[in-house]
Formats: sequence, structure tokens, C-alpha cells
Amino acid sequence: MMCTECRFCAINWREENIVPFLLMSCFFAIFASMIDRATIDRIMDATNIVDVVSDFVTLKKRGINYIGLCPFHNDTHPSFSVSPSRGICHCFTCGKGGNAVNFLMELENLSYPDALRWLARKYNIEIRERELSDEEKRQEGDREAMFLVNEWALKYFEDILHHDVDGIAIGLQYFRSRGFRDDTIAKFHLGYAPQSRHALSDAALKAGFKREYLIKTGLCYERDNGELVDRFSGRVIFPWFSLSGKVVGFNGRVLDSRTHGVMQKYVNSPDSEIYHKGNELFGLNQAKQAIRKADRVILVEGQADVISMSQASAENVVAGSGTALTLQQIRKLHRFTENITLMYDGDDAGVNAALRNSDLIHGEGMNVSVLFLPDGQDPDDFAKSHSAEQLQKFIADNSTDSVIFRINRTLAGVTDPIKRSQAINDIVNSVAIIKDPILRDTYIRECAQRTGIPETTLIGQMNRVIRKSLESAGSRPAAAPAPSPAPSATAAPQPAVSPSGPSPSKVMTTAPKVESMLIEAVIRHGNEIIFRDITNDATGEKINLTVAQYVAYDLGLDGLSFTVPIYNTILDEAVEHSGDPSFVALTYFTHHPDINISTIASRMGADKFQLSESLQVKTSEETLRASVTHIVLDFRLQYVKRHLKELSQELLHTTDTDRMMQLMAEIKKMQEVRNILAQKLGSDIVV
Repeated sequence: MMCTECRFCAINWREENIVPFLLMSCFFAIFASMIDRATIDRIMDATNIVDVVSDFVTLKKRGINYIGLCPFHNDTHPSFSVSPSRGICHCFTCGKGGNAVNFLMELENLSYPDALRWLARKYNIEIRERELSDEEKRQEGDREAMFLVNEWALKYFEDILHHDVDGIAIGLQYFRSRGFRDDTIAKFHLGYAPQSRHALSDAALKAGFKREYLIKTGLCYERDNGELVDRFSGRVIFPWFSLSGKVVGFNGRVLDSRTHGVMQKYVNSPDSEIYHKGNELFGLNQAKQAIRKADRVILVEGQADVISMSQASAENVVAGSGTALTLQQIRKLHRFTENITLMYDGDDAGVNAALRNSDLIHGEGMNVSVLFLPDGQDPDDFAKSHSAEQLQKFIADNSTDSVIFRINRTLAGVTDPIKRSQAINDIVNSVAIIKDPILRDTYIRECAQRTGIPETTLIGQMNRVIRKSLESAGSRPAAAPAPSPAPSATAAPQPAVSPSGPSPSKVMTTAPKVESMLIEAVIRHGNEIIFRDITNDATGEKINLTVAQYVAYDLGLDGLSFTVPIYNTILDEAVEHSGDPSFVALTYFTHHPDINISTIASRMGADKFQLSESLQVKTSEETLRASVTHIVLDFRLQYVKRHLKELSQELLHTTDTDRMMQLMAEIKKMQEVRNILAQKLGSDIVV
């Protein structure tokens, strides 16, 4: 079936990858008969694509559009564009996007009707729909049925907590004894499961929910004899929500003496089609706006920690699911902020977890600080014993950059040379993971100052770590930037760009000597001015030219370039950053995220670092100008000689008279240019 007139298809957007999403909307609209067309129109008219996407991704305005990290793939550089005028979002890397409905369907695995309901709730639009028939309920599918069961269970647990005798006496009393206010209990939708092992299952079956979905969601399990048993009986309930607010699972904590001897203090919903423990973060749905506002997320270990800190006005707090931190969880947090604080107990286990997770987080391009609580307190205890102001002040005053903390802790009291070497290698391994070249530069300098080891030694070791990691993964360095592959679960150190192609050693040994000399001048002195008050013919204004600008300008006059692609990349980047007053070419390229470029720069600038400050030869502006212009002339001479050779070879094999005359004229012209260049360089003139 093809629609002839549809508001979902009437969007002027020609990206091929979006069309299927738009057609999908039409398809589902046909079957969304429980929501009338007028209501759908009101929802679509009220929907603002920026508002919707902002609930899941931190957006920054760029021109008339907005950009952010794509939620559909491991995005490290913002590639997800949102157009408010068109009502469209699109990722220019993975191609996913569409309108607000398509976005929700893809991201949250919602059906078309549920995506409409989500938007209706957001914009306070009433939906009048008839009761679904049994057949229509079956057509909703397993996922939708599981969400419905969980939503019902959430209300069931809450009702028991507030209205059942045991719920009030046991569950509500427990939460209040933890210092949770009633508004906090309501905010996190805490509940209680009756002690009877069949109370929930009996109530659910009576309400018309199928046995199979009670089992699939993990609310119940089946014994060998076929008996259906409630998983969370006699426990207080902590529900887990998706970013869109759908109930994906539960966590239950045992309380009463009846369950004395039970091995598990906490029980989680098992992994299912709608819940994956390694993907979820407790409290993220409630905290996402606060995280975006603060531009920082605080990661703690437990659910009670999140609740207590939220109650104490630190609302940008989330917790894992009791397992090791995963890449999926980190990437979910990265949608909202680039900054994360790990708030752990100050014992050895907490410190080791912080260091381990810091490496994993750094591998995803986020900034990490650590915060350890005093006297064996956990965040829950600390939040309850301090005021909101005291808590905020403590967080601000005691957070420490994770790498600085690692340096301080690793080197503290270590005097044995072997152990000290191992400690420094551990620090370098962690720095190698970091993608931001400025951060890497800062940490390497800090490590050099603390250890007395030259920066070049540390940089060389860091580059070896990166290359070894790439080799073990079956990769090779690249001459030009390319998108980073998704890191492995071990967060092996890798640069921001995964290089491939010729190694730096091969590039430097096979490149024409004059090209290497010229690019070495750009790497060492690219930011230094060698021509002042030059008149711009186009504008008449006076300008200064740096080494990089002069080289690019002179070669560009005749469309010349390096034969080595990576040298062209280095020159282009040097010119691009020449307007930045803080740009220092040697530092920039030595700490470049492309391991190929950083290796070349380290080798070409090595002797400068090997000499002490007092022994280094100071290059004046005049001598530097003379040196660079000489090399540029030599570069041109080598080009002319190479071109002359090519023309001569062609002349030997040409039989066409006209072409022979053209070649002879061009050869004569090139010989004249060669002789002029040779004369300027002081070389012998070749007749």
C-alpha cells in the first residue's frame, strides 16, 4: 500500500536512510486505529523535535540547527543533527533518524501507538481510545505485553506499600527508617511485595495478564512442578526505568526474619527482551535533566545512595546495577555530559574500582574525577549526616582528577627503581587511553615533573603502548584520520583516530629528503612568524605570516603539494591553528591523537628536547626565515627536476610531431626555471 497524501511523508528531506523510517510511520499509522486521526494530528502539531531529542541527548545550537552525540552508535564527535524547521533528526555517520515518532520508536523500541502516547503525555494531550480486544492485545507483541505487565506491577507494589497492613508496617517503615521522605518515595516509585509467594501472580492472573509474561519479565518464576512463585515476595521494591520512563525491571531487598538465611540480600529482574542489567542505570530517568544542567554526573554504587543524595539536592546522581561498569552504561551517560565523578567508598576495593572504571570511561572520551568519602562512610550515610549545602561543598572541594589521583597514589612512597618503573608505566598506560590531546599533554607534563623523566621518553612509551594495542587488535597506523572503531570491553589504550597504512618509519625513510626537511620546519616552527607587515593584495591590510602559512602560501601559488599524504595533513592542520595564540606546533603535533603524526613529530623534534635549555640553539626570526625560504626553493627545484625527467621520458616515446614541439617548448621553459632556482640556491647552473 502506498499513501498518496500523508503528513509523515510530506517532509522535504532527501536522505535515503530516513525514507524507511518515514514509511514505517505510515505503516504503523494504518494499524493504530485505537487512536483517531484528529488526536494524531494534535500530537504531531504540538511536538517539538528539539524538545523530544533533548530528553535523551544533550544538544548544542549550531546555526539554525542543533547537534549532539548520536544515541544510535558509539559517537565520539557530534554527528547527530536536529532540524527544528523540518522536524527531523539525522545522524550523518550511521544514517538513523526521522521525525519525533521515528526517533522514539528506534531508540526506545516503542510501537507506533506507544510513541504517540509518549508524546501525548509529554505535551498533555488527552488520548481517547477504546479498550483493546484480546486479539489486539496479542498483536501488540511480547515486548509491549511485558511493558504492560511491569507497569501494572509498579502500581501494584506502590499500592501495597501505602495501603496494605504489612506494606505500611514493614515496607514503608523501612524506607522511613532510612530517612526517605514521602515525596522521595513517590519520586522513585518505591514499593513493597507481600510476603505471600503467590500474591502478585494471583492478582496479575486475575487482572488478565498471561502467565508467560509474568515469567518473561522475571516477576515470577516457575518451579519444576509447574507452581508459579513470586520472585520478590517479602521485599521492598526499587523499580528501574528506561530513559523514556518505561518500567524495564525491578530490584528487591529482603527485610524480614522469615527470609533469614536467604543467600541474596538483593534480587534483580533477570535479563529479558526489555531489561539488560549491563545497559541500565538506576535513577537516570529522574536525574537526566539535572545532569544536563550541571554538565556532570555523579556515579555511586547503590540505589539507596542515589535516593539519599537526590533527597539532599544532589540530583545528578545515578548508580550501576551491581555489576561492573559497562561501555553501554558509559555511552548512555555520555549523551548528557562529558564529565563524570566517581563517588566510592575510600577503602581499597573502592579505590581499585575507581581506577579501573576511570580507564574505561577515559576510553569513551569523557572526563573523570574521583571522590572518596571519609571514615568508611557510603554516600547514603554521608548524605543523611550532612546538609544539602555541606554535601555540595564537600563534592566541590574534594573531587580529584582521576589521572592526578592515580599519579599521586601510584608514586606515593615508591623508591625502589623497579617498582617505580612499573608505577610510571601504569600511569602512561592510563594516559594512552585518553583521546583529548590537550589532556594527554597536561598529564604527560605532570608525570614528567613528578618523576623527573623527560617528556619525550614518556611520549615515546605512550606511543609504543598505543601501537602495541593496535597491533594486538590487528590494526595498523593510518595516514589520515578515520572514524574510531567501537572500543573493546577491556578498554585497551587507543588513540582518538585508528591509524592504518604506512608506518611512520617507512614514511620518513622513503619520503623525498627535501619534503621531510620542510615538514620538519613546520612541525618545529610552524607557529613562529617569519614575515611581518606583508601587504594583502586583496584587502590592502598588513598581515604577518607564520612558517606554516608561508609554506602553504608559496606552494599553493603553483598548486604544489607534498607527495606524502600525511605531510599535507600536518601542513593543513598547522595552517588551520595558526590563528590560535596558544598554538605551539611542536607541542601540538607531538601530542597529536593520530599516533602516526605524533610519532613523526616526536622523532623530528627529538634533538630539541634532548638538549638542556641552556644548550639549545636559539633561532632568530631572520635565520629561520632564511632557512625556510631556502628549503622551499629547494623543494621547488626538486619538483622542477622531477618534472623535467618526466617530460624527457615522454619526449623519447612520442611520435606525434605536434606533441613533440609542445614537449620541447615546455622542457625549455622548465630548464629556465631550474636554472633560476639553482642560481638562487647557489647551485651550479645546468645547461
